[in-house]
Amino acid sequence: MEIKTLAATLAVALVTGACTTSPKVVAPTSAAEVGEVRAGSGYLKGYLATAELADSLALLPAPPAADSPAYAADTATFRNLTKQQGTPRGAMAVQDANLHFPEAASVFSCALGVQISEQATPNLNMLLRRTLTDAGLSTYKAKDKYVRTRPFVVYKTASCTPKEEAFLAKDGSYPSGHSAVGWAWALVLTEAAPDRADAILQRGRAFSQSRAICGVHWQSDIEAGRLVGSAAVARLHANPVFNAQMAAARDEIAKARATAAPQSPACATEAATISGSALTAP
Repeated sequence: MEIKTLAATLAVALVTGACTTSPKVVAPTSAAEVGEVRAGSGYLKGYLATAELADSLALLPAPPAADSPAYAADTATFRNLTKQQGTPRGAMAVQDANLHFPEAASVFSCALGVQISEQATPNLNMLLRRTLTDAGLSTYKAKDKYVRTRPFVVYKTASCTPKEEAFLAKDGSYPSGHSAVGWAWALVLTEAAPDRADAILQRGRAFSQSRAICGVHWQSDIEAGRLVGSAAVARLHANPVFNAQMAAARDEIAKARATAAPQSPACATEAATISGSALTAP
């Protein structure tokens, strides 16, 4: 009798469950609805709570010691890559330094093959704006612990973004926040458009290398930043709003491709610039 009662109860539960649907997760596309990290900053709140951020201090070793081979390699790379300032690749590095939207939305447009904007692709645009915060903030446990001096300060040289030098001189160099952000963007966009993975990842790598060209990060900062960016994206996959926004962004990409105009000559120039600088970038 007990088995029959249990079976009947399960049957009712199954029927009831089949008629009940989970509430649909809505991913906001309005900056006003999401809100800023700090009023007037232009940076939106991320998907992750502070306790959910990747722990860069736990993930990373200490930066290279001044008498180590790794530090010598950092120095050699600094001298090598900063020579590209004033070239077309240097101009790209200046553009890559700008994390503010709407300008930053265009960074991956050529690699993706779709113009990214708040108007044309609101979910894709929001995906980038919010993951920027999650990846960037994930670097600060290690930044605040090590407070590594940036190369342009050590060698008393100019960077390619002189207006930011006063702030950067006080902000820890290790790991690179820009590198974490750029690599997180590349991973997110690769997931949204896997057929464009090679071009997107190449652009993500170039974005992070731009920080060495500008002289504001050591190569080890950049490599550590990529690791933190990867960890941030891994954390994001447990967030339902991120996943909903990702699904909506995929749909936007598909629709945009269906009506896309031919890529501008600027995209061919960008690809050639990245390819041409690859020989001198480690």
